[in-house]
Amino acid sequence: MDTEFFKELERFSLLVRKRVSTAHIGSRRSIRFGHGISPVGYREYRKGDDFKLVDWKVYARTERLYVREHEEERSLLVHIILDSSGSMGFDNKFELASKIAAGFAFMATQENEKFSVSLFGEELRAGEPVRGVGNLLKVIEFIDNVEPKRATDILKVADQFDRMISTTSLVVLISDMLDDLEKVETAIYRLSRHDLIVVQILSPEERDLKILGDVRFIDMESGESIITRISQRMRDDYTSKIERHNSRISEICDSVGAGRFLFDTRTEVFDAFFEILKSGILKV
Repeated sequence: MDTEFFKELERFSLLVRKRVSTAHIGSRRSIRFGHGISPVGYREYRKGDDFKLVDWKVYARTERLYVREHEEERSLLVHIILDSSGSMGFDNKFELASKIAAGFAFMATQENEKFSVSLFGEELRAGEPVRGVGNLLKVIEFIDNVEPKRATDILKVADQFDRMISTTSLVVLISDMLDDLEKVETAIYRLSRHDLIVVQILSPEERDLKILGDVRFIDMESGESIITRISQRMRDDYTSKIERHNSRISEICDSVGAGRFLFDTRTEVFDAFFEILKSGILKV
């Protein structure tokens, strides 16, 4: 993998919009109730709050119970879930997906955050959360030796991930999303309890079928083949279906507050990150 684009990513950093992990103290700011670095405000006492957090000076003035809210430094765990199924081998989809995965891992490393890169097809091959440049290089070497193969079951993978990861994290899902739409929808809902970024990668041919006449298709996941004749009507029907599929994914991501990006294999990796930057998920 050519990692020259890392130089351009040095001026980007991760910006989490909704929430971060409460499991570890680290380098990312988070508002919580309790002891912390600096008080940022008050709220009225609610049943179940720690009585030690009541500000008695405020009570003396108001005769009402208030607790302090503090700002703490919290770590951010970045989980990158990378599709390595057979369909990702078409038209270098896995190559671009790998670079985007490495880019997110690099940005986590720049901020001294932990990251993991997990591969999936029909099953999740969970990566261990690590930190540092040395581990980043090991992960890149590992990805470089991966050959996309086998089928996809994105819902099963999301269920596996949901059972394994209990703390809220930043999750980056990178896939062509060419699975049953109902499974894709449910998988996104499963993962949306985290800060979720969905990166979909397709080839130009998958987005706009230009083939006409007799053709033989080979399924890159099952190996099965079919010979058929492609008419203009079939092309139009295919284009309509893939557009509906992609639009529905976008709608689901919007509904759960996930960032969603669609790139084709002709996209330069830095251009992809610049597009993500413009969305507000990354910052300079």
